[in-house]
Amino acid sequence: MASSPKSSPRKSLTASTIQSTHQGVLFEPLSASTAAAHPADRPPAVSSMAQPLAQQFASLSPAWQTGIASFVASPAYSKLCSFVDGERAQGKTIYPDDVFRALKLTQPQQVKVVILGQDPYHGDDRGQPQAHGLAFSVRAGVRPPPSLKNIYKEIHASLGHPIPSHGCLDYWAEQGVLLLNTVLTVEAGQAASHAKRGWEHCTDALIAHLSEHYEGLIFILWGAHAQAKRALLSASRHTILEAPHPSPLSAHRGFLGCGHFVRANAVLIERGKTPIDWQLPQPA
Repeated sequence: MASSPKSSPRKSLTASTIQSTHQGVLFEPLSASTAAAHPADRPPAVSSMAQPLAQQFASLSPAWQTGIASFVASPAYSKLCSFVDGERAQGKTIYPDDVFRALKLTQPQQVKVVILGQDPYHGDDRGQPQAHGLAFSVRAGVRPPPSLKNIYKEIHASLGHPIPSHGCLDYWAEQGVLLLNTVLTVEAGQAASHAKRGWEHCTDALIAHLSEHYEGLIFILWGAHAQAKRALLSASRHTILEAPHPSPLSAHRGFLGCGHFVRANAVLIERGKTPIDWQLPQPA
């Protein structure tokens, strides 16, 4: 069961209602028919970072385009595109390849739970980049980082699920868990290198859009950075769960034992929605 909108979300954007220009090139959002031909739950296999950032924005579904309309119309949008494209043009490695994977796997009308992260993983594991566009998640074949291991420990302690051998959280996203970092790109080896470059305005717009236009969502805020976004949320319409960050530096100060996964499912059941299956399937 999809999340119930507070009211019908604003009309989806079309090429006639929003167009963006960057470096003299015009990019238009995909039409509804094009979007249907390329389902949102099938992200492209090729590297999205081969495309200019404005083109990646324009490829988002009409539903997400509505959520970022105010950002795209602001000066921060062109500045962000210029910055990210300029970093790539200098030969810097930028993670992740698929910047908007979280928004492709989970459409706004499908969102049940929002888990906020900070910025993408900036490292690699045996030559494989960790980041792949979902907060806290790593691509298949990459060993789970310490924060994700603590998330698994909490799920195991509260629900009894075995600890997975991998760190890919696609399965959660496909069930309506939006795993959204507040900054969506990073330079390899340089933590927070793309912070305060414009991404925060973009993701703030998305968070506020979900809060304003949908009801009964569960927002999970771990750590001070995520909890700073509480001002964007309506506590009267949504459930807000807060705890310390799952990082090894803070997990023992209240993350472990927080019971958020149990509580989230209890709220979903109470609202007549299908609970999240937090037990990840083993890779094929």
